Formats: sequence, structure tokens, C-alpha cells
Amino acid sequence: MAAKQITQQTFDDVVRENMEDFEMTAEEAVQDAVQQFESQGVNLSIIIKDSALYSNTDDGENSVHPVIDAVQKLTKSIETNGDDQVLENLKLLQKECDIDLAHRCLAGSNNGYPAVFKALSLEKDDVSYLSAGLGSFCSLTKGQPDLIDFAGKELLIDLLKKYKDNPEILELTVRAIRFNCIKHENNRQDFVELKLINLLTELMVECKTSPAIIKEVCMTLRALTQDDDVRVPFGKAHDNAKMIVTEGDALKAILDLCEEYKDNTAVLGELFLTLSCLAVRNEFCQEVMDRGGVNFIINAFQNSLSDKMVVRHALIVLKSLAGNDEVKTEVARLGGIELVVAAMAKHQTNASIAEGACRVLTAVTLRNQDNCSKVVECHGHQHIVQAMKLHPSDSNVQKQACMALRNLVSRTKDFCDVILELGTETLLNFAMNTHKEVHDEAKAALRDLGCKVTLTELWTGQKGTIQ
Repeated sequence: MAAKQITQQTFDDVVRENMEDFEMTAEEAVQDAVQQFESQGVNLSIIIKDSALYSNTDDGENSVHPVIDAVQKLTKSIETNGDDQVLENLKLLQKECDIDLAHRCLAGSNNGYPAVFKALSLEKDDVSYLSAGLGSFCSLTKGQPDLIDFAGKELLIDLLKKYKDNPEILELTVRAIRFNCIKHENNRQDFVELKLINLLTELMVECKTSPAIIKEVCMTLRALTQDDDVRVPFGKAHDNAKMIVTEGDALKAILDLCEEYKDNTAVLGELFLTLSCLAVRNEFCQEVMDRGGVNFIINAFQNSLSDKMVVRHALIVLKSLAGNDEVKTEVARLGGIELVVAAMAKHQTNASIAEGACRVLTAVTLRNQDNCSKVVECHGHQHIVQAMKLHPSDSNVQKQACMALRNLVSRTKDFCDVILELGTETLLNFAMNTHKEVHDEAKAALRDLGCKVTLTELWTGQKGTIQ
């Protein structure tokens, strides 16, 4: 059931009523209002709850929220053509919106977007003015992609084309586009129609010496490949990923940039994550391998084995690429399996690395008995079991470990005994009974290991419903 919501005005009225009728202080009134609404199941995440705002001005009038005041000042300065005031008020609005989502929502519901859009539409060539406008645009629309209209999308695309020689404006423009693509399928489709993909892939080549722009472009490309808008039944994440690769030739551009930034782990991590989002077809995985991408990833992984961020990102991209059977073989040939096991041993207390390593081992052992043997030879099964012991409350680790263990024995029953002697049956039963979302994977692992499991026939064909 969706949480109830109220407006800022409703919350303000209850606080002031508490102060006037019950003579509460501002702090007491806010605390009481929060308790009232939360007891009724109201979500207050987008409500400003600052007690300092509920004091009267000298003339007895209620004070205006600073974020609303900033919007009103910006609107007025635009109408009076005061460039200096517009610049100052854009920065003021950005400062207010940067506080939290509640401030951004209040600005958005009080005509903040039309004011910022109008300020940007004045077509000033002053870089400081554009920077302030785009900064306010980013701060306002972060987490609020519904605010932007088609004219705003066209404006951002025009800025992307016009200011290709200005890194600061480019970075802010790409960031603004990214914020408006997150969790909004219609915005993504509109930007794709406006040829955003080609523009972004061109920037990867033209701005390859700017790490800040490369990182923003990578994050924006990934935003286009997400299916995260719950309001639409089907998105075009796969189509967008395919278009990025086929029309933008992104795989070559990304792998070239990997070589360029092999010593910059922050940028390299973004490139790896982007590569993982684009490896959505067998032939794309093959192309990455043919261009030397798998070899590069393994080398980067090995050279930065102590760097948790690089290790985590390398595991993510290896898992995506290992959907291709030839990549599985190549990973094993290059020593990737031993490397993954070494990462598990070195970072055994890190749950995300344990999960990522189990994902890779699951992928490389699927339909590949030689890789199963290699995992056991380098004691990978022991580290998978150890991960289950060290992270009993992490359902993701438990789930991926169950899948990895199952793949090890599904076609190679000879490994059942060496795995079970580690106390695996008890761990799998614990995972099955503790984590509801792990039940099926744990039961499948127990079954393939030859352990006793109770299989329930959910439906026998008789009249009735599946329980």
C-alpha cells in the first residue's frame, strides 16, 4: 500500500495550530506534528521540519520559507531584467535546493522550475551566468524528473551542442540530463529521440582528456539503460543499450578510454560499470573480448587487488561479460578464476565483494565443467562457504553463494563430498529457513548436493489455488 502524503502547507498549518492553541514552542510543535502524521502512516520525507521557520516576523506575519523566498526573488529579478540579481538569486536557490529533497520539492511546487527555465532561456553567453543557471537546474530537478517539460529537454540538448568547447558547461549539462533520466522512462525516450546517445558517445571521444566529463557521460549512459520507472510496464532499457553500442560504437570508445585512464581508478570504475550495462547481448560480450577488453579487465583487477572499489567494479563487469561461453573460457585461461578467489580471500569481510565474486563464479561455471574443476582446485568452494559463514544476515551473499555451489555440482557430482564436508548442508538449511528470498536457491543447492530436501507440489491440477 502506498504511503500517504501531505503538502508542506498542511504540515505548517498543524505546527502553527499547536503553537497557537496549545502554547507549544516551535520545537515541541514540530515534534508533535511529526508524531501525529507518522502515526497515521504519512510519509514526511518531502516535508521541511525545521522549527526555526515557524517564528513570526516583526509585523506579525508568518515568515516565508527561505526556498519559496528564493524562487520569488528569482522570478522578480528575471522580470526586472536585473542580470546581477538573477545570477545572485540562482545561486541562492541552488543553495536552498542542495539542503535536501524536501527543499527541492517545495521549490518545485512553488514554480521553481518555470523560473529556472526562464533564466536559462535568456541565452546569456556569460559562462558564469550559464553555470549558475545549470547548477540551479541540477539542484532543483535532482530526484524530481517530473518537473522538466519538452522545452527544457530541447534546451539542454541545444546547450550540449553549442558549448562543446566549454568543459564546465558540458559537465553541468550532462549532469542535468542524467538527473532527469533517472527513474523516468518518458524523459529517457524523449532524450533518445533528440539524438542524445550520439551526442554522448561523441563527447567520449572529443573530451577524452576531461575525467569529470567522462564520468558524467558514463553515468548518463547507464541511466539510459535502466528499467527503474515503476510507472511504466515496459521500458526500453535493452533497446537503448543496443543503440548505444551499434549506433554510437561505444564499446570501442570505452575500451580506448580504459587504456587512457588505467591509472585513474575513479574513472576506470565508471567505465567498467558502463561496460557492464552495455554487455546485454552475446555478440557485444564477444566484441569486448575480441578488442582485448577481458584481458585489460583481468590485468586491472590484478594490479589493483587491494583496491576495494576497483575489485568490486571488475567483478561486476566480468559477471556481465561471462554470459558469453567463450568469455568464460577466456577468463579461466587468463587466471581470472584464481584472481576472483584471491579477492574473496583478501576482502572476505566485505559483503559486496563476496556477493560479486560469487556472481562471477556462478557465471563462469555455468555449463562449463572445466571451470568447475578449476574453482575447486584453487579452493574456491571453501571461500564460497566461508562467505556464507561470515555474512549470515546478508541475503544477497547467501543467495549468490547458493547459486555458485549449485553450479559447481550440477554437472560434476564428484565435488559433492568435498563441499559437504565443510558443513555446507547446515549453512544452506540456515539460509533457506532464514531468508525467504533465498529459499528456492538454497533448496536447489541442497538437492544437487544430494542432501535431503522436502519438495512440495504446489498444484496438482485439482480445483483450487496455489498456496
